Amino acid sequence: MAEITVTTFAEARECYRNKNLRQALYDAGEVIMSDVVVNLHGDEHRDRRRLENRLFRRDTFMLYEQELFPPIIESTLAPHLAEGKAELVKLGHQLMMNLAAFTAGVDRPQGTPEETFRLYDYLTTFIEGATLAHYTGDREAKVVEIEAALDAFDAEFLTPGMDRRQALLDQLEAGEIDADDLPKDVLMVLMHNQDRLELSHQTIRREIAFYMLAGAHTSATAFNRVVHNIFGWLADHPEDEHRVREDRLFVQKCTHETIRLQPSSPTGMRWALDDIDLSSGVHIAKGDRVTLDLLSVNRDQSVFGDDAAEFNPDRTMPEGIAPWGLSFGQGMHACIGQDLASGITFVDGDDVDTHLFGLVPAAVQTLFDHGCRPNPDDPPEMDASTTRPYFGRYPVRFTTP
Repeated sequence: MAEITVTTFAEARECYRNKNLRQALYDAGEVIMSDVVVNLHGDEHRDRRRLENRLFRRDTFMLYEQELFPPIIESTLAPHLAEGKAELVKLGHQLMMNLAAFTAGVDRPQGTPEETFRLYDYLTTFIEGATLAHYTGDREAKVVEIEAALDAFDAEFLTPGMDRRQALLDQLEAGEIDADDLPKDVLMVLMHNQDRLELSHQTIRREIAFYMLAGAHTSATAFNRVVHNIFGWLADHPEDEHRVREDRLFVQKCTHETIRLQPSSPTGMRWALDDIDLSSGVHIAKGDRVTLDLLSVNRDQSVFGDDAAEFNPDRTMPEGIAPWGLSFGQGMHACIGQDLASGITFVDGDDVDTHLFGLVPAAVQTLFDHGCRPNPDDPPEMDASTTRPYFGRYPVRFTTP
């Protein structure tokens, strides 16, 4: 077995589109990721994704962005605004967890802060499970901790939620309700099609945990990094202060540029299921592991220009190239929630009133509406528990302009 590293945009795009390259990024995190949709391949992946795609539609995303999410942002921010400060790592995860739980089908019948905090604790543990390959502590002990958290999460949230949905499915079969009355979430989709997909309870448990952690963690990480990059941009371009508050399209561009330069996962990994010859002449033998170095790929000067390594939200993109590069992947494993998180690319002639900006830009702009600034007395710190470049703490202040 050889280790192949891909560093150019063209080679990485070709790899993402090749069906003989199977997901390898989460092999170490099988306690959470072993049979979730992102780790499946071939027919299994196609069948499950085809079902779950029914939820990830533009009309649903517009409902989230325009109606469901704004009050969540305001209510989550309220106590921090009252105090005049916040810690963005925790705030971002709380914000994104609320929507991710709703999408996944994790009910919170009590609706209390204590219940939300418990769910947040489960979330942080699940994130450690998915990124176990980068964990710097005792991995075996961490796996035991994650398994215990999965059991507790199952008892408190998942099984009661499944019981509620099964009662609705029984009513549907009896003709007492219509299909439109069923919850529009991943858990309902899986339960409604459980016989066809032959999913065990354990598989459903991991799939729901994955959707919650993926929706919350990747969006929260992007949220924090976008704010950090805007701080840097405004330090050099103070004349753009008004754009952050008044122009959501500018904030969306900042989000796309951040995701290009700082993808949630800095690498993609694939196992070769057969011999492959890339157009560039690179040979990949069956059994080789291919690492897609996204930090290099998304800074390919032949695609993004001589300043490819710099943050520039006003960058002009070549035709056919997404402004986020390949950070969301391509092909069969392209991120299912990318439009929900960061919206779609605005094209001249599009209607701004019906444009899908994404939830990360919406949350970021709300922060700046309230005068979000770095806390000069408490600088940000990186997370020492992982080799990935995550912030551990990011204190900010609010001074409503």
